Amino acid sequence: MTDIAFIEAAREFNRFYTNFLGLLNKAYLDTPFTLTDARVLFEIGARSGINNGVNAGALARDLQLDPAYLSRILKRFREEDLIEARPDPADQRSQILNVTDKGRAQFEEFGRRSNAQIAARFDTLADGEPQAAVAAMRTIRAILDPQARPAAAIIRPHRAGDIGWIVQSQGRFYAEEYGWDLRFEGLVAEVAGKFLANFDPEMEYCWIAERGGINLGSVLITNGGDGIAKLRLLYIDKAARGLGLGRQLVDECIAFSRRKGYRQISLWTNDFLHTARAIYQKAGFRLVSEERHAMFGPEANGQTWVLDL
Repeated sequence: MTDIAFIEAAREFNRFYTNFLGLLNKAYLDTPFTLTDARVLFEIGARSGINNGVNAGALARDLQLDPAYLSRILKRFREEDLIEARPDPADQRSQILNVTDKGRAQFEEFGRRSNAQIAARFDTLADGEPQAAVAAMRTIRAILDPQARPAAAIIRPHRAGDIGWIVQSQGRFYAEEYGWDLRFEGLVAEVAGKFLANFDPEMEYCWIAERGGINLGSVLITNGGDGIAKLRLLYIDKAARGLGLGRQLVDECIAFSRRKGYRQISLWTNDFLHTARAIYQKAGFRLVSEERHAMFGPEANGQTWVLDL
């Protein structure tokens, strides 16, 4: 049996979140509509143009609404010229619903007001907190909704704020996982800072792996001189392990370096990073040197790998 403390915590969160979104207000988003009205119009608007509208019976089933209750809402929407209905050729007892021009304008206004409401809430949070909140929301849905599908990960160039994320995420990860001290975060900050200060877009690049707006991984190529590209700061967040993003990022580095005419890629890593080393080996890198060090606290075995292009 589920622990009563878990149940009470879930109920407490539900009460907080309904208040957070203003769901108990009779006038939803300062409009004459209730929350249910808005959701019904939203679903019709979102599905208008897809399969030429939405079946009224399917709408009742998907929203888990009493058909008679939904029928009264739809009747009012027709009277207000928000929707139009026509018989369903596949089931004459049902109707196909679409929004009118007036209904689409109201549907879009709901979206603008909802976006503004959430943006205003997020704007009061500290840096990183909106991303953490959204990540937690996705986790809740993934656990409770078996049909939820995570967004596909993408690989994109870096933009403002990404380099700071690289320093923060790697500093925290290596401290938590391997006990490395702040000197490692200092090294990451130095590498990342030099990349930004001296960035040469013709010969250097930063790739960010992202899913649903959340950064999951990163890697840099910097110009080491003499035709050598340096692969720096490969990182994959624990939440993205097993997705193949590390190999994708390394492949991007190799393809970019070849296009730019580099003759070799060099990288430095440590032997306990087994997953990263496996990626390098599969990509054709070879180990050329090793040395013991204690640069970041615990003793480790540093390794230099190269790939001839």
